Amino acid sequence: MSQQVREGEELNEGPLKQFLLEKELIVDVNSEWKVSQFSTGFSNLTYLIQIEDKEYVLRRPPNGAIKRGHDMGREFRVLTGLNRGFEKAPEAYIYTEDKEILGVPFYLMEKMEGIIINGAEAKRRQISETEFPVIANSWLDTLVELHALDYESVGLGELGRPNGYVERQVRNWSKQYVNAKTHEIAEAEKVMKWLHDHQPTEYDHSLIHNDYKYDNVVFEDDSWERINAVLDWEMCTLGDPLMDLGAAIAYWITADDHPMILSVFPYPTSMPGNPSRLDIVEQYASKSGRPINHLVFYYAFGLFKNAVIVQQIYYRYTKGLTSNEKFAQLDKVTQLFCELAWQAIQKNRIDQLL
Repeated sequence: MSQQVREGEELNEGPLKQFLLEKELIVDVNSEWKVSQFSTGFSNLTYLIQIEDKEYVLRRPPNGAIKRGHDMGREFRVLTGLNRGFEKAPEAYIYTEDKEILGVPFYLMEKMEGIIINGAEAKRRQISETEFPVIANSWLDTLVELHALDYESVGLGELGRPNGYVERQVRNWSKQYVNAKTHEIAEAEKVMKWLHDHQPTEYDHSLIHNDYKYDNVVFEDDSWERINAVLDWEMCTLGDPLMDLGAAIAYWITADDHPMILSVFPYPTSMPGNPSRLDIVEQYASKSGRPINHLVFYYAFGLFKNAVIVQQIYYRYTKGLTSNEKFAQLDKVTQLFCELAWQAIQKNRIDQLL
């Protein structure tokens, strides 16, 4: 659901309308428009622009963000490639690095119709226990479909370097954590060392989304049998598909998880009827035909990556680069994700960690 644009994150109307006119996306710069903002999530800023009976979605980096992880040009290139062979990607329209317009690079894409499920939407719709297995099945089918895509055939063979992917991920996310660190977390140091020492060296290669969760997919309708679109491709690359699965189950919050996680990430996966994390892993193995080795590594890495993402946002908040007050307590969430990752490692499991 889109909402009023947050203070300090408004779009520059005049230059943006002129840009839309030059790219033939509108016919008159004086046309009335309505701009709203999709406020869920902690990363790139996403807007809905309604003008001349058209609807466009605009994506741009957050204020003060480094380019890494917020590369709009790369995200646009991913969508352009996916438009050639993956029907569940929104159509990408135009990208620009001209900072005279909004001060940052941005792109526009198609607005996808359908239902995005977050915690509030699931409660509003009173989604039942019998519906959630259908939802999870469709969600998982789409992830398997993405991992089976021939990335060379859609022109994305140069998107990343799948060889050595896991090693680079462990090294780079550890480095990002250190760079954004604001206080000492003992478990973070232990987790980084364990991930370094226990990483798999042989794995499949596929296109991976890297942020695959319910609020990044659009269901066609409330039969929940088809997904129209997958959103938020900013971290898409070539690598180990089980890293994608690990990231997905790290966001698969369940009812017996820590209350703080349930509060900050009130995902519908915690509602009655949802499969457990282990259920999801077993279903993925069955659907993909891919054996799941090193499961705890993939899950612990997913939790650690969540910790780093949250810590980077908290770091920007402490530096005054974002004023959103919902970021004020994220340091505690960073610590909790690190503690959960260490618990998973110590207990050698991905469910019932507390």
